[in-house]
Amino acid sequence: MDKKTMVVGIMPLKDMRRYTMAIACGKHTPSPDEPKVWFESEKVLAQVLCAENKALLQMIIEREPQSISELAEMSGRVKGNLSRTLKKMQNLGIVVIQKNGKRHTPKAVATDFTIRTSIDKSHYPAWMLESDDEGDPRFMTRS
Repeated sequence: MDKKTMVVGIMPLKDMRRYTMAIACGKHTPSPDEPKVWFESEKVLAQVLCAENKALLQMIIEREPQSISELAEMSGRVKGNLSRTLKKMQNLGIVVIQKNGKRHTPKAVATDFTIRTSIDKSHYPAWMLESDDEGDPRFMTRS
């Protein structure tokens, strides 16, 4: 399997909303190296990429289960819980679930992760930052 690195970012929720709106309004076009998936904290990212889920991805890569039921049996996880986990991972672009007749086959899309975060927000595009009267960096909105 080819390795695919997913770049993920960590940004406070209020900043993510403004960033997303800037993209939606055409005020910002993300560069190819900017994260496509953002998390509001390291804690939220850790819930998605916990040891159990990383082991699940490894199992999908190495053993290539042909269905979610087969993966549930291999992993010892309850099928309903496993389906919810895979759905979350699919929504984030980490896995895809391919429909093959009545079977739903999980495939790993992302195999490696690069995490972008910065206390000083240095990974934010420069146009997004401005200082208010107190020097607190905030996203600016263009008119």
